[in-house]
Amino acid sequence: MTQDRKPPLLQIKGLKVNYGGIEAVKGIDLEIHEGELVTIIGANGAGKTTTLKAITGLLKWAAGEIIYLEKNLEGTPAFRLLHQGLAMVPEGRGVFARMSIYENLQMGAFVRSDEAGIRADIERMFGIFPRLKERAHQLAGTMSGGEQQMLAMARALMGHPKLLLLDEPSMGLSPIMVEKIFEVIRDVSAQGVTILLVEQNARLALQAAHRGYVMESGLVTMSGKASDMLDDPKVRAAYLGE
Repeated sequence: MTQDRKPPLLQIKGLKVNYGGIEAVKGIDLEIHEGELVTIIGANGAGKTTTLKAITGLLKWAAGEIIYLEKNLEGTPAFRLLHQGLAMVPEGRGVFARMSIYENLQMGAFVRSDEAGIRADIERMFGIFPRLKERAHQLAGTMSGGEQQMLAMARALMGHPKLLLLDEPSMGLSPIMVEKIFEVIRDVSAQGVTILLVEQNARLALQAAHRGYVMESGLVTMSGKASDMLDDPKVRAAYLGE
């Protein structure tokens, strides 16, 4: 969880991002410390995914700073961030559809050269996601949405990320599969991987997270301990259906 003596692993200051001709993110501040699981909740169009894309270099930002490992990320291409331990599982999974599950996992380790370690980590992923082992040589594009989400998360973990960004991991999944995905998110967090989670299922996200941020119309309107936010009347009314 938060280690106050160390600087944040990721710090965002006054971030503004334009997307589709509008200011989608309007000057937000956010930070995440090593070992934390932090969630951003909010309605569609709040700017959550745009924020993740700015962090990963997929979108340029108009103003502000994104500081990762105490370095400003401005101008850093997305592929270099992988080498620096920053990985994202995008909304919609983004698996390599014409490759097998095994080949997808190998692709997740492309920044590594330790072949024995890669093989060991693939077996570790199969232990976390037994369904992937059963289908190791099946083409990823023929899997169900839930199975593809498992594969996308496993592939990201193959790179040994310092910071894992998850964008709407429960989107379009059955309730049983959503529970499984969140079980894995909690387990990965417990193993010490720092996670920034964007998620529309606010209840599950806040139950899993240490801290949370609420985004509305491109602004952070609330932040705090996730357990406190679960009990906040405004959050309950707006995002928990109570």
